[in-house]
Amino acid sequence: MTASLRTGAAHHSRCVVVPHHPRGARLARLRLAADLGPAVRPGLLVDVVAVAAELIGNAIRHAGPLPGGVVRVAWRLTGGGVEIRVTDGGGDQSPRVRAVGEYSPDGRGLTIVSAISDRWGVDHDGLGQCVWARVSA
Repeated sequence: MTASLRTGAAHHSRCVVVPHHPRGARLARLRLAADLGPAVRPGLLVDVVAVAAELIGNAIRHAGPLPGGVVRVAWRLTGGGVEIRVTDGGGDQSPRVRAVGEYSPDGRGLTIVSAISDRWGVDHDGLGQCVWARVSA
């Protein structure tokens, strides 16, 4: 176990389904923070919540919902950190880091995810797309 995880948290995983709406994003972030708070160090928790916020926000702004008008948010502790997976109904384009101007009001989400996470990527299946990221201390 690494210094970023607290004792007894090695096999911790959760999944929540929230509305494809900004209030759903808020619910997912709150649930994630409450669930992982006792399991990881504060600095790692801040990074994980920041990455999750970007991924969930992107799912709600740029992708369609899963059947039932929802987004699925899952997380699990890995050997040295946390993996976050946000599954939505997909969009017109695959998520990617964008080059944006200095004064652009948006478009930096995946740049932030890239900066904080060790790795991130996109998986596609018959249901939709899953954007995932791995964050370690």
